[in-house]
Amino acid sequence: MKIAVVSPNSASLQELNRLLTTEDKKRSVTLYEGGPGQVRVVADQQSPHLIILDSMCRDLTDLRVIEYVTIHHPNTAVVMLCANQTPEFLVNAMRVGVREVLQSPPPKDVLLSCIHRIEHRLGLNAQPKQPAQVLAFVPCKGGSGATFLATNLGYQLASEDEKVLLIDLNLQFGDAALFVHEPKPAHSLADIAHNITRLDASFLSATATNVSPNYAIVAAPEDPAHASEVKPEHIEILLNLASRHYDFVIVDAARTLDAVTLKALDRADYLFPVVQLTLPFMRDASRLLTLFRALGYSKDKIRLVVNRYEKGGEITLQDVKRTFGLEPYRTIPNSYQAVASAVNQGRPIASFARNNAVAKALQELAQALSRPAEAGGALLSRLLMRNS
Repeated sequence: MKIAVVSPNSASLQELNRLLTTEDKKRSVTLYEGGPGQVRVVADQQSPHLIILDSMCRDLTDLRVIEYVTIHHPNTAVVMLCANQTPEFLVNAMRVGVREVLQSPPPKDVLLSCIHRIEHRLGLNAQPKQPAQVLAFVPCKGGSGATFLATNLGYQLASEDEKVLLIDLNLQFGDAALFVHEPKPAHSLADIAHNITRLDASFLSATATNVSPNYAIVAAPEDPAHASEVKPEHIEILLNLASRHYDFVIVDAARTLDAVTLKALDRADYLFPVVQLTLPFMRDASRLLTLFRALGYSKDKIRLVVNRYEKGGEITLQDVKRTFGLEPYRTIPNSYQAVASAVNQGRPIASFARNNAVAKALQELAQALSRPAEAGGALLSRLLMRNS
């Protein structure tokens, strides 16, 4: 953990350094002798996990610099040490994003307990893990089935013991949660935007809608008027946090590629444009893929999914490859009645029709994503058997 301590008193700095490093030698503690004027510089240049401010509790105007830190460095926690503080000061300190206010000088056990809580919130005391794979599903045209595939793939990945978060970025008319969860979500992405300075793993967990023990969804705003409150920087902060605490982050993107959506697509490891084999879908898919190329997205990043696929159609998979110069990554078979039933019930299709062709296709996709080495080995075995 990277800690910066700012105090006008050199003796206090040395004592705090002793308390912070005695228990855990891995903590990096940097001391700064000075007042509020140093705080912004420390945050901008050092980006510590925690800033401890000692003896800066007299002037409410000093809180302005703390508000700057909590807005521009939301992953930096701020703790204040105060010999005396008024109720008014405490309230205003919490309003600008101060995590905790402790007595100065702080008892050792109180200070270390505070440090442990912040380490837990930031995930610093957890075992290191690989960052989540970020998968973005993008409809080539309205009605493509991208939301159904994204939400049901999340359920299948969770069934493979992966921890999954889905973010509904159809900000004006998103209803991803309703595809797999009947009750209306209690919170939404707008709540995260309103409280971005408070965002940590605990707050994210409390805001998301739980579908299963391993699967949660951050719903789109219930009121379309709140869509404009979600900014690209909010998405960047959310994805950075989620990637540290989940195995997969699925983005259900809107068809309109605005600044918020593009922030997510840039951050994604893979893009899954979803198309159906009819002329209007093919035309719009061509436009979307042309845009992806203009944005600099490589072919390796794009995984084209053909939904509601039926053999013998007028437009074939060869036509898709020839038109787009891109091999379809997956085909999802057409099973309209079962899919419609799943959507109407607000249940994942695999929860009641496990043997359905669509459920099986999504299960295979989930296994390929969560166990790529095994999936590759199985494919090689099948090829060898065919050629033997």
